[in-house]
Amino acid sequence: MGVITKRSSMTFFSDPASHYSHRVRIVLAEKGVTVDVKDVDPESMPQEVSDINPYNTLPTLVDRELVLYEPNVMMEYLDERFPHPPLLPVYPVARAESRLFVYRIQKDWCSKVDAIVMAKSKESVNRARKELRESLVAIAPVFGEKPYFMSEEFTLVDCVLGPILWRLESLGIELPEKVSKPLTDYMKRLFARESFQLSLSEVEREMRD
Repeated sequence: MGVITKRSSMTFFSDPASHYSHRVRIVLAEKGVTVDVKDVDPESMPQEVSDINPYNTLPTLVDRELVLYEPNVMMEYLDERFPHPPLLPVYPVARAESRLFVYRIQKDWCSKVDAIVMAKSKESVNRARKELRESLVAIAPVFGEKPYFMSEEFTLVDCVLGPILWRLESLGIELPEKVSKPLTDYMKRLFARESFQLSLSEVEREMRD
């Protein structure tokens, strides 16, 4: 796909290592939005973020007078503000299904990624790794049914999935080659997209070097 630059006055405060920030960067790249991406260390938050975000969290998106500080709200806002290419289905039932997929990914997989990253104890990390790996292996055949997750077209669901899958190696998760082929083929398609490559921070590129 060709990325068409669209003029904007947006600023995106991004954690360069976070999959939550990454998903929004994918949408920004997919839409070809001109945005000032500011990489922020979450351990050293700038005053300008705390001044505009009551939770002092990342990511934070500023578009003129609008300030957003929830990544899924950001993604849907960007999809509506820049409608081409559309990243949510047109029909209400399909849109609701996509939102439900995102919800389930949050509950089932993002929570495991966060548990591994936070590393409260070796036992909890190993348990989260095992559960995430087994869940991905169990659902792997689904990725072979359509080019993207349950869809012929690239959607917001893929924007949420991509950052998790990109991080598997750095999270210490290996997938069995034969069982997971549909999933690994999906990963190759996803990672090859121009928008995905453009979305990567330097920290994220090093995750798979």
